[in-house]
This record gives sequence, structure tokens and C-alpha cells, in this order.
Amino acid sequence: MVRSKRSLAMIDLGKDDFTKEDTWRIFRIMSEFVDGFEVLSKLGKAVSIFGSSRTKPANKYYKLAEQTSYLLAKEGYAVITGSGPGMMEAANKGARRAGGISIGLNIQIPSEQRPNTYVDVPLEFRYFFVRKVMFVKYAKAFVIMPGGYGTLDEFTEAINLIQTSRIPVFPVVLVGKEYWKGMIDWLKDTVLKQGNISKDDLDIFSVVDTPEEVIKVIKKFYAKA
Repeated sequence: MVRSKRSLAMIDLGKDDFTKEDTWRIFRIMSEFVDGFEVLSKLGKAVSIFGSSRTKPANKYYKLAEQTSYLLAKEGYAVITGSGPGMMEAANKGARRAGGISIGLNIQIPSEQRPNTYVDVPLEFRYFFVRKVMFVKYAKAFVIMPGGYGTLDEFTEAINLIQTSRIPVFPVVLVGKEYWKGMIDWLKDTVLKQGNISKDDLDIFSVVDTPEEVIKVIKKFYAKA
């Protein structure tokens, strides 16, 4: 007997747990978007802060992240981080110390990252791309502290979205001129010279050294807006 393609598909589907099918994942993805939008849309103005999860409290950049977040919270900004340890912990800590709103967007990864103890509003995500939307959609600025691959990913995605006009222009601030110098020199001396970006593309982001400078960059941008 020859079965139709439709009946064969139904038989194959019946053999497996349908919740593992790609079509079922759409509902899980939708639920993450709904949960994120529901919580974050009520925050008001916010700043997303990124940086290494490996940074220890004694590190100068940890203290810099904490103070930057403290000043941002004093300016009325909610602080959004990736919820983990290191720079994320420092930023959440600074926001709480200032009496501000401290949000953590936790990601489910094999290392079992748990929200740090300074997160007041936790959100859990299974999908990186949903979490990334939340970082961008409700942020008035990105503050990029020293970090690794994950931090670079958030930085380059933000400036690419701005460069291609996929999102409105907003402040993207790298903190730590010494740390970022090699990358900036490479962008200027190699990427720009090879014609892979324009000179104006280097103006999409700022590079500063102090928490006060971070505040100044953000205030200056919105004073002109």
C-alpha cells in the first residue's frame, strides 16, 4: 500500500514528542518575547551594561562598572545586565546601592549561570536572540565595560544595527581606553584603511575612562535629541 506524504508525516510526528519539534519552539520563543516585553516595557528609561563575567571584585574595572551604574541610577536610569557575575554583578550592585532598578536578563547555558544577588528584577531566557532584543529595545544607551567574546558580540551587533539604520542612533560607550586601544587602532589602521567601514562609522561609539564621562556622553546626546 502506498501512503500519502501527509499520512507519512503524521506517522513520523507521532513517534516523537511534539514539544521537541521546531514548530513547537515557536510558542516557547513567543512566550519569552511576551514575558520580556511585559516586564521591561514598564521600566521607563534604561541603560544596558555589558562586561566580562570573569572580572573579580578587586579589579579596577569592577569598581568602575559599579560606580558607573550607581551614577546612572542616580540619573533615573534602570540598569539592565546579563544577570551573571563579574561586571554584571558590579553593575547590578551599583544600581541597587543607588536605590535604582536593577534588572538581570539571565541566559540558560551549560555552565548554569545564576542571577547575581544584586538583581531585583530577574528574567530567564533560553534563546540568545530573544535576550538580545530585550537589551536593545528598552535601552537608551549601551555601556560596554572590558570583556570577552560575549561583550564584543553585543558591542558589534549594536554598532552594526546603528550603521545599517535598523535601530535609531543611541549612545554606545566603551569604557577603558587602555583596554580597548588595540581594537580601536585595528579599526582605524586596518578596517578603515581597507575601505570596509567609513570614517563616520567610527563616530557611532565613544571611548571614555571614567563613570562621569559616561554620564556626560549620554546627557550630551539626549540634550541634542
